[in-house]
Amino acid sequence: MINSILAVSLNLITGYTGQLSLGHATFMGLGAYAATLFTLKLHFPFLAALIAGALVAAFFGFIIGVPTLRLKGDYLAIATLGFGEITKNILMNLKITGGPMGLRGIPKVTNVYIAAVALFLVIFSLNRIMNSRVGKSFIAIREDELAAEAMGINTTQFKILAFIIGAFYAGLAGGLYAFLFRYINPKDFGFMKSIEILCMVVLGGMGNTYGAVLGAFIITILPELLRSVSPVIAQYRMVFYGLLLVIMMIVRPQGIMSAQALEKKKYKSSLEKGGL
Repeated sequence: MINSILAVSLNLITGYTGQLSLGHATFMGLGAYAATLFTLKLHFPFLAALIAGALVAAFFGFIIGVPTLRLKGDYLAIATLGFGEITKNILMNLKITGGPMGLRGIPKVTNVYIAAVALFLVIFSLNRIMNSRVGKSFIAIREDELAAEAMGINTTQFKILAFIIGAFYAGLAGGLYAFLFRYINPKDFGFMKSIEILCMVVLGGMGNTYGAVLGAFIITILPELLRSVSPVIAQYRMVFYGLLLVIMMIVRPQGIMSAQALEKKKYKSSLEKGGL
């Protein structure tokens, strides 16, 4: 469920708005560290620390968004990757964050019920956003940024807004992660974690919220299922896992639940409501 929140948050930036981010785990890490420090140093209660951590991640989403979101395509991806590596190295060299040893002794509060409520609230709020004028602007930017600008949409402003909202959700997931595992380390939020989140979105279907949730469940559970099948597969489970992803991308590159299928469903529903 925590990975589902991460996938949904990246899907807003990459799937709906069309901005490729390779440093999304950084926002997760910032939320995790902020929530932990608010609890251990300032004695915030769980919910307040969770929200405060998410707000810190959103603030850094704004900080990275302002200078970089004038970039497009590969240049934006490289900029977000660089931001992630800079943040990871800063966290590894600060005394307050525990340096490379990380932070221990975090109270275990997160459970399946809290994670389920958080996931429900994230999906509900995102659906409300995507059904609003703001969400339509995100999709317009993804489809044709030049045409969106011609129609009066401030593309830079909306791309920054997408980064802020996505970072908030990722920070929320980071806080839940910290209060579940009771130990965090800068290496937990590095480049490979960002790529894992991106794989969840691509596998499930970019531009489809429920597809991102499904992709997160598959990528989280599949390696553990392969571990329990047989000793041979357990030894090479990551190879089988990677092979399945490659086959999936060849057979169905649009993902399990494509954005087009979601749009057709919405269109059909709107016709039925209109009595057609």
